[in-house]
Amino acid sequence: MAGLTVGRQLRETADMIKIGHSVFALPFALASAALAMRAEGGWSGSQAFWIVFCAVCARTAAMAQNRLVDATLDAANPRTASRALPAGRVTRGFVMAMVALGAGLFVLGAAQLNRLCLYLSPVVLAVLLGYPYAKRFTVLCHLWLGAALGLSPVGAWIAVRGAFVDMATPLLLGGAVTLWTAGFDLIYACQDYEHDREAGLRSVPARLGIAGALRLSIALHVVCFVLLLAVYLVNGHVSWLYGAGLAVAGVLLVYEHSIVRPGDLSRVNVAFFTLNGLVSLVLGGVTVADAFL
Repeated sequence: MAGLTVGRQLRETADMIKIGHSVFALPFALASAALAMRAEGGWSGSQAFWIVFCAVCARTAAMAQNRLVDATLDAANPRTASRALPAGRVTRGFVMAMVALGAGLFVLGAAQLNRLCLYLSPVVLAVLLGYPYAKRFTVLCHLWLGAALGLSPVGAWIAVRGAFVDMATPLLLGGAVTLWTAGFDLIYACQDYEHDREAGLRSVPARLGIAGALRLSIALHVVCFVLLLAVYLVNGHVSWLYGAGLAVAGVLLVYEHSIVRPGDLSRVNVAFFTLNGLVSLVLGGVTVADAFL
């Protein structure tokens, strides 16, 4: 593979792992951290830095692992055949190195936060790096992906508090992120309905069909909204501002489901990335603001 310089492969890898998709989990991690800092009595720039550092490194390792494990499947799928690894624009060895680097830096960052974070870091990595294999043996693969992102607010809380204390808020946020992610992943996975069936993959669209997957996505997002509402009801550190943000997020989710239908998947990318990115930014932003008002 002549011409594959380190610089070129770094650029291809950055595009391959979709750094911009950090918008999904990171705002919720910062929201949870802000609420934990409020409970602890003040803002910590150092903790915030290492939480962001860990989130970015963990996501880099997870996405690189996903692309590495799925390279053969991606090559056989017309929608994904042009991705960097199956198209030969990066080498498997380089992507493996990115997995190792991201995982190693994540553990390093966890050690800077507290001892409990360090001890829990292998568990988090097992969930993140194990996800790409899930679709090969369980229809619950979408919930596995959700759990991978749902760990972020739980981990951010523990990063600040240093122990399993007052866990109602992070667990509600983590559960909401899990169901929210699984719900929008179901929408995204509808694009690969035919391929998943032919390849024998255990996705929900392959099992229930596109219409069934979209109905399940709606149900997951309804329960997600209930959990986010519970955060408002049980947490003394959020006010009307969080409630207003939750209302906006609810409208965005309703709109998301209105533009994707079994017979028309042309707006999946808008529903998947644009609208869910806004949901995360709105809720994360208002929660951080609310925590320090």
